Amino acid sequence: MAEIAVKIDDQEERFPGSITVAEVLKSLMSGKQRKQTIAVYANDKAVDLDVELAEDTVIVPIKKDSPEALEILRHSTSHIMAQAVRELFGEEVKIAIGPAIENGFYYDFLRDTPFSPEDFEKIEQKMAEIAVQALSFSHRDISRQEAIEMFREQGEKYKVELLEEMVDDTVSIYQQGSFVDLCRGPHIPDTTWVKDFKLLRVAGAYWRGDENNDVLQRIYGTAFFDKKALKKHLNDLEEAKKRDHRRLGKDLQLFTINDQIGPGLILWQPKGSQLRRLIEDYWKDEHYRHGYELLYTPHIARHDLWNTSGHLDFYSENMYASMEIDNVKYQLKPMNCPFHIGVYKSDKRSYREFPIRWAELGTVYRYERAGALHGLLRVRGFTQDDAHIFCREDQLDEEIFNILDLNLLILKRFGFEDYDVYLSTRPEKSVGSDEIWKKSTEALKKALEKKGLGFQIDPGEGVFYGPKIDIKIKDQLGRSWQCSTIQVDFNLPDRFDMTYTGSNNRDHQPIMIHRALMGSLERFVGVLIEHYAGAFPIWFTPVQARLMNITDDQSAYCERVYDKLRKAGVRIEKDLRNEKLNYKIREAQMAKIPYMLIIGEREKTDNTVTVRMRDGKNLPPMSIDEFAAKIEEESRQGRGI
Repeated sequence: MAEIAVKIDDQEERFPGSITVAEVLKSLMSGKQRKQTIAVYANDKAVDLDVELAEDTVIVPIKKDSPEALEILRHSTSHIMAQAVRELFGEEVKIAIGPAIENGFYYDFLRDTPFSPEDFEKIEQKMAEIAVQALSFSHRDISRQEAIEMFREQGEKYKVELLEEMVDDTVSIYQQGSFVDLCRGPHIPDTTWVKDFKLLRVAGAYWRGDENNDVLQRIYGTAFFDKKALKKHLNDLEEAKKRDHRRLGKDLQLFTINDQIGPGLILWQPKGSQLRRLIEDYWKDEHYRHGYELLYTPHIARHDLWNTSGHLDFYSENMYASMEIDNVKYQLKPMNCPFHIGVYKSDKRSYREFPIRWAELGTVYRYERAGALHGLLRVRGFTQDDAHIFCREDQLDEEIFNILDLNLLILKRFGFEDYDVYLSTRPEKSVGSDEIWKKSTEALKKALEKKGLGFQIDPGEGVFYGPKIDIKIKDQLGRSWQCSTIQVDFNLPDRFDMTYTGSNNRDHQPIMIHRALMGSLERFVGVLIEHYAGAFPIWFTPVQARLMNITDDQSAYCERVYDKLRKAGVRIEKDLRNEKLNYKIREAQMAKIPYMLIIGEREKTDNTVTVRMRDGKNLPPMSIDEFAAKIEEESRQGRGI
């Protein structure tokens, strides 16, 4: 049998014809290294340790401390969970799919009876029993038809449906103990690697995400390689519950959603509206300082506009149905860009005008499935902090760099300095020539490199008309949120026949840059709520201070203080109820009010206020003017003025 060459790092050895990965590792790695390795990349393909090598191979170990290893562990744990459910509840429970996901895994089941907390305890106990049995994850390839017959005999209709849609003649299955699953793998060597896991919750999920299909029960869980990491994750989940923007949004009276009005449509309450106004005012001021002009555009447009833009061809599944007005079809806008193009085309443009920077807080409407809606984070009507820059090709690099500058400045002002940056390349469904896509992608890449920002390539995740930069901000718990996006577009200027007069008196086509820095105000506010747990910085908190009296004798003085501070621009509330002071203080702390102004007889006599901070610290008494100046200075510093 012919020999094969196997290389790990700088070590290379020749082996007889057919040898397993595990045998190779035994020869080329120390015992300590092998204990940390759960799978490998063999010629760039992730495989199990029991896979036989039959050709020259370069091996890269997948070790416990890598993200890939954690994903494999979690996917394997989902198989163990499915086995436990099957053994506990019998074959009447049908299994669907069970992938690893960010921070954990899930498995979908069809079961008439809802899973209960008591069931979770039983499932976890059974999983632990399975884990200690040291069952190997045995892999084999069988014909697709054989797999269909096997799963059909078991009554696993979801597996059969998946198999019937596959085109490959051979499919991969895995087995641990009596449990068999359709799976590409790889998996951990055996079940003993699964020790530190936790089932988290159950939720409804349509089979394959289609509302017309069966409603399944999705059990979520997580797993780690050590107890410490699991404990930290569970603590983070508890902290995340406390920071949930939906709960805090209700408690702090920021926003509400009314079923009679419609799901995914936000009603901003007075305090939420104040928060939004403060964000918008800062956004507008900063854009004006950076050379932008503001636009306002309608919420609907003729149906044909979206044909010209290409949205009906590439984005129709996210758009609402058209409406007929005066025998003409109109459409709710999913994007602002065609309107900005309309403004551009309202006049003849010269190369001397460029760059043109137009910004709009434009409300758009996009269809989201009901199951995907999530508070402020996934809605059907939202306001984008949108802008479009029209420029010449020789200005493109500088404009992208300037956008990044403004982008990072605004994120920093709101407390976000940790983020991941992605450069998304051409998707399968796209328009435009290879040359244009290459030119656009290089411009984005050059700006990132000039700015000194590390980035990852996100293959195929660009929009249909061009590549993009995505910035995912990280909050206090280290969670990532999609936020900013910058997109280069040669397509829409061509579709709308946009031109400008060049220095040679000939018509040229401008380049269009789309960008949103916060993404949408709704989503950004949702992230801010969770990032700060509702305790916003003084400069954009809806209420900066709450005034409270000790007895009714100070009520008249409190009213005078309230009027004076409000006229001075302090965002202030008053609590003059006949309640105990400690009760009022506690309520103000629960409302995340930064400052409590306490007034008793001494303050009334001295024309002062006693200031208590939301963290419980007390400041010395100060005059009304001193407090107003303090708030003004803190707000000024917060805005970076």
